[in-house]
Amino acid sequence: MKYKPLITIVLGTRPEAIKFAPLIIKLRKEKSLRLKIILTGQHNEMVSQVMDLFKIKEDINFKIMQEQQSLTDITLKIIASLRKEFALNKPDLLLVQGDTNTAFTASLVAFYERINIGHLEAGLRTSTLLNPFPEEANRRLISQISTLHFAPSKKALENLRNSNIKENIFLTGNTVIDAMLYVAKNCNSNYLQEINLSNKKIILATVHRRENWGKNLENICYGLLKIINNNPDLFLLMPVHKNKIITNPVHKILGSHPNIKLTSSLSYNHLVEVIKNCIIVLTDSGGLQEEAPSLGKPVLVLRDQTERVEALEYGTAKLVGTDTEKIFITANSLLNNHYEYNSMANSINPYGNGNSCQKIIDICKSFLNIS
Repeated sequence: MKYKPLITIVLGTRPEAIKFAPLIIKLRKEKSLRLKIILTGQHNEMVSQVMDLFKIKEDINFKIMQEQQSLTDITLKIIASLRKEFALNKPDLLLVQGDTNTAFTASLVAFYERINIGHLEAGLRTSTLLNPFPEEANRRLISQISTLHFAPSKKALENLRNSNIKENIFLTGNTVIDAMLYVAKNCNSNYLQEINLSNKKIILATVHRRENWGKNLENICYGLLKIINNNPDLFLLMPVHKNKIITNPVHKILGSHPNIKLTSSLSYNHLVEVIKNCIIVLTDSGGLQEEAPSLGKPVLVLRDQTERVEALEYGTAKLVGTDTEKIFITANSLLNNHYEYNSMANSINPYGNGNSCQKIIDICKSFLNIS
């Protein structure tokens, strides 16, 4: 019997699950290889929602998540679990995505075990090692030990070359566009009707990054409040992360306003519905900077730096930081200036058109000598 190479995918967070999901669906159809899906459990509940939505099932779940565990705790648990797994089932190729602790730690263990590594969303960079923390360090380190580098944009490809990486760099686009288009086509959602916001003028806001905890988060909330107070026909929909460091100040500042709806984290099909129907997106999320422009929605980035610099260059996003007045002034201008709004809404999305997964599969099959 002809040997079938084994590809193992390790993921642990909701963004990884979303961006891997369309790739997993396509890889499951490949008869010439074997596929194994491992969840670390870094974000167990939110990942399960995504897996259910895309109708995919993992082979193993390490279930490492515990409350208030440190980045070191997460790393050590993943190392111990993957070391045992790779000793029993050594893959021909490990696929990781992005810049999470799951992605970095899985790559490190694979490197120690001399396993080839394919890195999705490779080459994203800011100019500061500690911003965002720990993601910037994670993605730089993964790049140095990966075998195949799947760059989502031309800028990411250039960043890899500037990092002295010379081989096996491929421009593929970002699989998040594949995921979003799949959900928009195949997964019905009536979420806005359920929460009584259908046919309303909505702005979507999300904040979760560590660098925005504390004073930055308060400033962002006051900026959002000022936007709503000065535009009484608008409604703010804000999914709030479960972490009390985020939940408490958000509810304290925004929770009592009649035009503000605070919710728990949205399932991905609900999120896609909201993006389709909102006016603008204010976020510190990396994924939303990529997704929203595909549906013609301008993005205001609530960070001082972004690794998605293509979005800024192509005009689909603006960097507004965490200053209350700057957030308000920029958003208010965008909401009330049709020329400015249409310019952003109609800009070309630099992250691909939904064929990233097939490109990645073709590259993997070629690397593994699969015809």
